[in-house]
Amino acid sequence: MLKGISHYISPELLSTLSRMGHGDEIVLADAHFPGETYNKNVIRADGVSIPQLLDAALPLLVLDQYDDEHLVMMAAVEGDALDPSVEASYAVPIAKHSTEAKAITRIDRQAFYDRSQNAFAVVMTGETAKYGNIILKKGVTPLI
Repeated sequence: MLKGISHYISPELLSTLSRMGHGDEIVLADAHFPGETYNKNVIRADGVSIPQLLDAALPLLVLDQYDDEHLVMMAAVEGDALDPSVEASYAVPIAKHSTEAKAITRIDRQAFYDRSQNAFAVVMTGETAKYGNIILKKGVTPLI
């Protein structure tokens, strides 16, 4: 264990976040997402919810300040409905750790899958909320 790093961040996920560059994306996927179908770099975070993972990961990375779509979720399929509490639960850790974050963008299901294919990695979580997947786009970490 390292000091200051959440136990929700596995060594594999920490390494992945560190290797990502500016503009790279990572998908925090719900438990139902077909991760292995859409990406060859799949990391397991079973039993961890996406709000927990956001709270653990966002202190470690900066969202892409040059892209207004640095937080992306899947839009509901026609005839289906979103549960607003899902996005609201994600907004809490986002606001806590990324004060300059833009509003979450919604894209259609196939566009989300296409974007997942090009992501640096997909993290399969234990999240069970419908339409619970979110993409984070990494920005430039400022010099300290």
